[in-house]
Amino acid sequence: MRVIAGSAKGTRLSPVPRGTRPVSDRAREGVFSSLGAGVEEKSVLDLYAGTGAMGVEALSRGAVAATFVERESRAVRTIESNLDLTGLQDVSSVVRKPVLEYLGEKPSKAGIAFLDPPYDAGPFELDEALSMLASGWLGPGWTVVLTRPTGGYMPVVPVDWRVARRLVYGDTLIVLYREV
Repeated sequence: MRVIAGSAKGTRLSPVPRGTRPVSDRAREGVFSSLGAGVEEKSVLDLYAGTGAMGVEALSRGAVAATFVERESRAVRTIESNLDLTGLQDVSSVVRKPVLEYLGEKPSKAGIAFLDPPYDAGPFELDEALSMLASGWLGPGWTVVLTRPTGGYMPVVPVDWRVARRLVYGDTLIVLYREV
């Protein structure tokens, strides 16, 4: 895996820890082509961060800050290593805890939220994460990027969210939501 564009373009990221399924370079490129300049000057929330590749890519492309939330210690170490490799640690924070626990805290506004939950995450968790995200975590002009398996469970989304784009890469479906 590598950073595709921006200030850290071409940087090879740390090896993927066992049990982590990162978004492929090709899929990340599609997401960021869809986001375009909408990444610049945004605060980013990378939930179920895994390797942190989505948040790192956003920072490289001009996001002003990123918070990475991941519960697995090996993945947290990988995120921290990737931030060191790219020199982006000063505009980042890494939180080691379950996503629902984190979202239960006092919200801070994010312009972009990436959610790449494990494919076996249950319906309750996904529905709850999106509901909690919608209740105070999203700032003006927000975009939520959700990664799911094609043919897998699609969570219930808040009524004021609209699908802006659907991307399919192999067995991965990525949906970009925006405020209505």
